[in-house]
Amino acid sequence: MAKADINFEKELWDAANELRGAVSENNYKNYILPLVFLKHLSERFEIVREEIKEQLNDPKSSYYTIDDSEKNYVMEDRDEYRARNTFVIPKTASWQFLKDNAEQDNIKVIIDDAFETIQELLVEYNPQLINILPRIFVRSELSNKQTAGIINLLSHPKFSEKENPESDILGRIYEFYIGRFAQAEGSGAGQFFTPGSVVRVLTELLEPYKGRIFDPACGSGGMFVQSLKFIQEHGGNKEDISIYGQEMTAQTSRLCMMNLMLRGLSFDIKVGNSLLDDKFPNLKADFILANPPFNVSNWHPEDLPETDPRLFGPRDEFTTDGSANYMWMQTFWSHLSDTGTAGIVMANGAMTSNNKGEKNVRQFMVDNSMIDAIVRLPDKLFLTTGIPACIFILSKNRDGKDGVHRKRNNEILFLDASKMGTMASRKLRVFTDADIQKIAETYHLWRNLQTSPFGGGPRGRMTSTNKYENIPGFSKAATLEEVQQQDYKLTPGIYVGTEAAEKDSEPFEEKIARLQAQLLEQFEKGKELQERIKKNFSKIKK
Repeated sequence: MAKADINFEKELWDAANELRGAVSENNYKNYILPLVFLKHLSERFEIVREEIKEQLNDPKSSYYTIDDSEKNYVMEDRDEYRARNTFVIPKTASWQFLKDNAEQDNIKVIIDDAFETIQELLVEYNPQLINILPRIFVRSELSNKQTAGIINLLSHPKFSEKENPESDILGRIYEFYIGRFAQAEGSGAGQFFTPGSVVRVLTELLEPYKGRIFDPACGSGGMFVQSLKFIQEHGGNKEDISIYGQEMTAQTSRLCMMNLMLRGLSFDIKVGNSLLDDKFPNLKADFILANPPFNVSNWHPEDLPETDPRLFGPRDEFTTDGSANYMWMQTFWSHLSDTGTAGIVMANGAMTSNNKGEKNVRQFMVDNSMIDAIVRLPDKLFLTTGIPACIFILSKNRDGKDGVHRKRNNEILFLDASKMGTMASRKLRVFTDADIQKIAETYHLWRNLQTSPFGGGPRGRMTSTNKYENIPGFSKAATLEEVQQQDYKLTPGIYVGTEAAEKDSEPFEEKIARLQAQLLEQFEKGKELQERIKKNFSKIKK
């Protein structure tokens, strides 16, 4: 890592640590990120204002005029700024005003007043943006000195969009904080943060280049931001994508909307429980990228309508209160377009669970050719949970009729990436670029027509004349019949040839979950046996 990057990170974390003692670490984000967002809107307004001013004074521009009153009118025209994806920020809500008044005794009031002013602008533009910037500084335990310290540190020239044009500097700062706050928050951070390493694998697998992108467990919007990065890296246009998301908590949805506005993305983000209150019942997405919460129990499937259109069969047979994993699967499938693809991060237990409400769904998905690929991930990819994970890829373009992908209805690709990645720290593993390329290109080589670019998208790289071949210990294209013969188990090791080794090294959490499921199943059988015996006794007495 370059020294400049280390300094970049150190100074940003120093800004967050100004909150120490007055704010718990898991609440740092609620104070720092809104300030980064305000700084972005303020600087964006100043940049656009300068652009308009230059055009008004440039004889070659269609805006050119020598009439001062006309210049003043255009310079203050709110619609002119909205057309350029920004807002007219009043002086008292500008970052410069906060910086000039950072040492004032009422600086916390000044910040909250600025938040309120900008909040009114946001709601006028889009009612969905209500409560993005609540008044939180005045009622906080922060001292004036701590508050000033944050403003002064974030005012460093290297953290300025004006000083660093085209660098996405404030977007990068926001992304840095999201990751660091997840580390500080520990197990509670999973609701708003998916490690960049995992998100990159998903975007490289799915290649969300054009169309509708949906994440019904969108957290702080990491899947959407990485989709944008994919588009930018491959010469695409962000105007070609539409973003839809649903998030359980209002606080996290605020982080998401700020994150997307920092990148100039248009979006439709709604708050609610996607399992029990789907806010997009009619949405059909071209790409779904999601990391839903793992193994959620007591989620109340009994509250679903008996005829919920997402269900593959009777509610009591295709749901279980013990885990929401496969209700998520049914939700994702219901939202795919006719040629759509979904990439979902799941707990490893979902690959083998024998609970009736889960296995019925998995069996239905295999039998009906819904599963395109399974990728087993290594441990320690997630800071927020020790539960081993995998990726399910579901697809509706397996019939080969879209002209980009070959017909593969009768196959499922299994990839075992459990030994890949390198340790970035004692607790965190990351995928290297080479790891991600190997995983994605193996999938694309198997999935795509040999004469098309990967994904039919922007890469311009061809699969050439190479044909997909199984790689022992890493990849296997198994037939549906092979999977059915394995009792619908989806663990890649069974198919790629490392099952014996995997059994010996089964992670503790996974083993406990498996044994618990088996025990509960045996309890149920025991109850049934007791009832039969009682009935037989009653017959004997008669």
